Amino acid sequence: MALTESTMMDLGQSAPDFSLPVANPEVDDRGDARRSLADYDEADALVVVFMCNHCPYVQHIEGALIDVARAYQDKGVQFVGICANDPERYPDDSFDNMAERAREKGYPFPYLQDETQEVATAYKAACTPDIYVFDDDRALAYRGRFDDTRPDGDEAHGDDLRQALDELLADGTVTMEQAPSMGCNIKWKPDATPAHAAQ
Repeated sequence: MALTESTMMDLGQSAPDFSLPVANPEVDDRGDARRSLADYDEADALVVVFMCNHCPYVQHIEGALIDVARAYQDKGVQFVGICANDPERYPDDSFDNMAERAREKGYPFPYLQDETQEVATAYKAACTPDIYVFDDDRALAYRGRFDDTRPDGDEAHGDDLRQALDELLADGTVTMEQAPSMGCNIKWKPDATPAHAAQ
């Protein structure tokens, strides 16, 4: 495991497009096998979380992330999880295992597979979890950590993400200090590590 910080993409950037297969299509009533950025045009805010099954940093926040997603989806916020890890070298993160994890844990949001890793590259994602919050115009308003807890420490609570969403929904902007997320590096395919993630 390589401990990695998020790249902190510049605020104000537009959300890169995506159209990806969904491992838990039953989570909503859209009725097809893919989810795209345009599917969430009506949301007041969009939270994109690069995550995976096996990362201890994701597992640490998983329960609290589910709680935050449930609470804020009722306020017009859409959450999307994306797994970009190489499933050949990390079979715990295969599409079938993503589906099993989503159902076992009761993810209230779509869990998408970025097998080509093109979406993760477009977002300059570097670690799991890597969190991005876009406003109603899909401009980046927050990127960084879920909270200040770590595995084997205090229980995750999501206070950083909660504060960012509260500020965004109330005032249309996020003024809080933003700290990078930290976790396992995204498991890039051999010889395919993008420039932003190269050491």
